[in-house]
Amino acid sequence: MSNSFEFEAELRDDTGKGASRRLRHAGLVPGIIYGAHTDPVMITLPHNELIHNLEQEAFYSHILSIKLGSKKEKVVLKDLQRHPSKPFVLHADFLRIDEKETIRVHVPLHFMNEESAVGVKAGGRISHTLTDVEVSCLPKNLPEFIEVDLAAMEVGQAIHLSEINLPEGVEIPALAQVPTHDLAVVAIHAPRAGGDEEAEAEGEEEAES
Repeated sequence: MSNSFEFEAELRDDTGKGASRRLRHAGLVPGIIYGAHTDPVMITLPHNELIHNLEQEAFYSHILSIKLGSKKEKVVLKDLQRHPSKPFVLHADFLRIDEKETIRVHVPLHFMNEESAVGVKAGGRISHTLTDVEVSCLPKNLPEFIEVDLAAMEVGQAIHLSEINLPEGVEIPALAQVPTHDLAVVAIHAPRAGGDEEAEAEGEEEAES
């Protein structure tokens, strides 16, 4: 992975809604680090630094380094609680990493050759069903993203989870479930009959009004 994310956190002892509210007023985000057969650790993070990192797609599928005093924790982001109407993060959950144990992380899908796909050239329209997928792998094999190549797709075709080319050592847990959840990831649909003409007519009516 080309990106690396490291930031500092502090331990916290106080819990509850009142304590969390005071932390947020001070520009801090309450959080927790758990997993890897070790006791959970309650932490606080600088809100602005966390928000800045969250703007980068790679942050969600990378091994992160959180510095707690002289100690560093290797973690992945597992959950975020955001304010329903304001651009604030209310709480962050991080899963501690054990290099010898598999982890399950949602990884973004990058769709390649959309404009040059056979079906698009024939007038078809792309429909994305999934934008990310949960994978299982050792931390060293965690991909930043997974590419899905649409170049050969024709109108009426779809690419399913089982058809994605995965990096070595990476699996999709949904495919091991019974029944198998082999969901469609992306499809190319035929354009609706008269769709272009209807769009043009609507545009003309709006212009006249």
